[in-house]
Amino acid sequence: MGQDDSPASYVPRRPSRPEFLEIRGLRYHVHHWGSPEWVTPDSPALVMLHGWMDVGASFQFVVDAMASRRYVIAPDWRGFGLSEAPQADSYWFPDYLGDLDTLLDRLLPGQVVDLLGHSMGGNVAMLYAGIRPQRIRRLVNLEGFGLPASQPTSAPKHYAAWLDELKTPQALRPYPSLQAVVQRLRQNNPLLRPEFAAWLAPHWSRRRDDGLWEILGDPAHKRRNPVLYRKEEALACWAAITAPVLWVEGDRTDMARWWGERYPRAEFEERLQVVRQLERRVLSPAGHMLHHDQPEAPATHLHAFLR
Repeated sequence: MGQDDSPASYVPRRPSRPEFLEIRGLRYHVHHWGSPEWVTPDSPALVMLHGWMDVGASFQFVVDAMASRRYVIAPDWRGFGLSEAPQADSYWFPDYLGDLDTLLDRLLPGQVVDLLGHSMGGNVAMLYAGIRPQRIRRLVNLEGFGLPASQPTSAPKHYAAWLDELKTPQALRPYPSLQAVVQRLRQNNPLLRPEFAAWLAPHWSRRRDDGLWEILGDPAHKRRNPVLYRKEEALACWAAITAPVLWVEGDRTDMARWWGERYPRAEFEERLQVVRQLERRVLSPAGHMLHHDQPEAPATHLHAFLR
């Protein structure tokens, strides 16, 4: 996929090794950095979970910046990257938990791991660490804020909206060239370095038979989850986490841009109070894609926190 890369494209210091394996009936794509032989009780495998409309390759810059060698695994979630999409018209959040649990059993059976998640991946990581606390030694959450609290009374309208979306074809905009994908990445995130964007673009998209470039994400991801987000259930999982947790955010992230008054910052701060052992870091300048904006900084914090 790299034949159209810009000459300024980033060159990884630690290239990943790809693997395809079956996870719950789907062909999953997984990135491996380093070797399983590097795993010790004090340095378990580090599993990295990407966010919505992202890919596992997104963590390449952080892996390259890490000071110590670690065995790192980063899957493409179902319907993202090179992982297969299910034959379904919408996605259910518990499936990510099922995929993660199966992935760990396949690749790291019986092993305790360090778990890192960004955005949606951070939300999955927080839930999983409370559901399977015995599997997690350290947990790192990069801006996995959770979602606005829902009310049972909103269920009728929410389900009705989901039913309407099922009748509406979903699509992602194609791009005329790989350079147009690069421009889209930089438009979404002005802090993204040009060489990073040039490297990410062919991992984030692929060329179709008609010559256009499509994003490697199932359009069905755009449909809402039919099941309401239940804050109380999520916090019960957060409260059950026994691993130390490192929360990392960017100084330019504005929650109000996503949710307005439906999920104020003060409510998120209240939710964090249920986490037993919490450290916090703020990166600057950095936005929501902080692992792209400042990969050296989270790598430094990881080194201190995970050791």
